[in-house]
Amino acid sequence: MKRALLSLALVGGAVVAANAQSPSFGVKAGASLTSLTGKGTDNADLKYRFGFLAGVLANLPVNDLFSVQPEVLYSMKGAKGRTFSGSTATDAKLKLDYIDVPVLAHINAGGLFFELGPQVGFLVSAKAKGNINGQSYSQDVKDQLKKVDFGYAAGLGYQMADGPGVGLRYNGGFVNLDKNSSGNSGSVHNSAFQLYLTYMVGGK
Repeated sequence: MKRALLSLALVGGAVVAANAQSPSFGVKAGASLTSLTGKGTDNADLKYRFGFLAGVLANLPVNDLFSVQPEVLYSMKGAKGRTFSGSTATDAKLKLDYIDVPVLAHINAGGLFFELGPQVGFLVSAKAKGNINGQSYSQDVKDQLKKVDFGYAAGLGYQMADGPGVGLRYNGGFVNLDKNSSGNSGSVHNSAFQLYLTYMVGGK
């Protein structure tokens, strides 16, 4: 009897292992439209900045419906526009480069997926370029900004179990980027729409 139970347990374990979802790994690249939001941008005529993102990711299934997806991405962010101070007009482009690390919950439905989760971003470089009343300038502004940005990402897309995929994502920042502002009156936050392609291998 004990041998029969042991044999049944081993067979059951083998069936579970055979049906278990395996992790998949991949690469991602795409384009982004980014800007800045918050009270600190009220006096600025901002427009979206076009940029790129690229990186690596892993999809770790919990079951057929749910998986966890950590990623490491290089992301171009920032904005362009015009600000006014009295009679002085400043045209500027703020170029921000981040290493973003989102960890997202994926709801999977036959290839279609929905994703949501937190993200932390590490500022790599920050440069402001433009002109003030016709005089051009270029300045490194990394010391004026906070080096770590906490935020969130949410999106949807379609991903084959093994092969290509496509997705659309929005990510926003919770952190006031401006070191020199206090309270909500001067708050500035990252905002980005991202359209990307992926290629995954190893999934089952």
